[in-house]
Amino acid sequence: MFEVNLLIDGKTVPSSSGATFERRNPLSGEVVSRAAAATIDDVRAAVDAAARAFVSWSQVGPGERRARLLKAADAVEARAGQFIEAMASETGASASWGGFNVNLAAGVLREAAALTTQVSGEVIPSDIPSSLALAVRQPAGVVLGMAPWNAPVILGMRSIAVPLACGNTVVFKGSELCPRTQGLIVEALNEAGFPPGVVNFVVSAPVDAAAVVEAMIAHTAVRRVNFTGSTRVGRIIATTCAQHLKPVVLELGGKAPLVVLDDANIDAAVDGAIFGAFANSGQICMSTERIIVDARIADNFAIRLAARARALPLGDPRGKDPVVLGSVIDMSTVARCNALIDDAIEKGARLLCGGKATSTLMPATLLDHVTPDMMIYREESFGPVKPIVRVHGVEEAIACANDNEYGLSAAVFGSDLARALEVAKRIESGICHVNGPTVHDEAQMPFGGVKASGFGRFGGRAGIHEFTELRWLTLQTTPRRYPF
Repeated sequence: MFEVNLLIDGKTVPSSSGATFERRNPLSGEVVSRAAAATIDDVRAAVDAAARAFVSWSQVGPGERRARLLKAADAVEARAGQFIEAMASETGASASWGGFNVNLAAGVLREAAALTTQVSGEVIPSDIPSSLALAVRQPAGVVLGMAPWNAPVILGMRSIAVPLACGNTVVFKGSELCPRTQGLIVEALNEAGFPPGVVNFVVSAPVDAAAVVEAMIAHTAVRRVNFTGSTRVGRIIATTCAQHLKPVVLELGGKAPLVVLDDANIDAAVDGAIFGAFANSGQICMSTERIIVDARIADNFAIRLAARARALPLGDPRGKDPVVLGSVIDMSTVARCNALIDDAIEKGARLLCGGKATSTLMPATLLDHVTPDMMIYREESFGPVKPIVRVHGVEEAIACANDNEYGLSAAVFGSDLARALEVAKRIESGICHVNGPTVHDEAQMPFGGVKASGFGRFGGRAGIHEFTELRWLTLQTTPRRYPF
């Protein structure tokens, strides 16, 4: 059992109230971490510290920022075993998912390091004689980053790295479901030598989360907010930011469609569907949530997909045998997925494999012949329960892919690449992959969604746009004439 404290102004401290909360393993119920429960005074102190540190950090040159970020990447990789163990204990994640988190998080830091010299601007021709007009990107100030539990290292680092590269300071609010895991991120950054106050870490008890988040957003020093999580909470964050006129980047829920056209390579499509649907037990914002298959190949595809799904190893990720499907995050996920299964079968869906669970070890489950009147057609399962929808032709496939409120990731499989690309262009999503899975992330790519999946983009140069201010500066190089 690990103790997790706050990091404020370079100091590791308990909650000012002395309060703590516990995180239990979702499968065994044992306490695996105990964390300081930040108060409103604590989070305000964290923002104050970040505001003080901004004065000097924003003036640090790109070479120094790059060096710190690269050192942090090495420190993250050195803690790979600790991260994997913490994720398995706190969230039930498999070792492969934990390792993927570590590798990509290190990549996020290295990509951010490369961006430190890309925070640039341009000279704009002016109608005023001898006026040098500049569009300049400058650090925004204190950035509040909030990351969830499901990809805790990747998403935690994404909320921190590019803002730091741009010269901002950060208050990182971790998830109450994985305080130890995300506390390790801050340990790695500390080892990299970021000055006190540049990175601050707070985590709150679930009952206090709304109040502490509102207090931080309301703080006058917070200039940017970025949040990754559910659409329900994202709407609350967006409303609060609007009240305080704070720009916000939101990456929210998804119902990612995977479209299998009639000329698709079925083996490749099955491979992509298995990975996209069942990585981290389907608990990824990009997870394949609807498998849309042309009726002409649907029987063959469904047989092969079900055979692969049945063979996926399921078990406690803390055991000695490697698993693909570990524990889901809690019994509420089990109850939600069981209800989706019951509803679909009652309305005529066919259960191909898996089925209802009685613990957080949930098998890979496929439901065929799913129709729009079934809950699972529209609702995000965020678990290893996936629907297959049969369609007739390209137009019906596109209409089905777009028939929901979300628009984060998507995929299209087809041998005619020109046709598949045209289908991809017509799907309403921020991300779409042709002949690749819906679950795909690279640090340099513009990551984000449309519709109820959020707005704004993380990653690469798109992140510079989100976490800097674009200012217009002029320099009059000769005396200027005025009309009066």
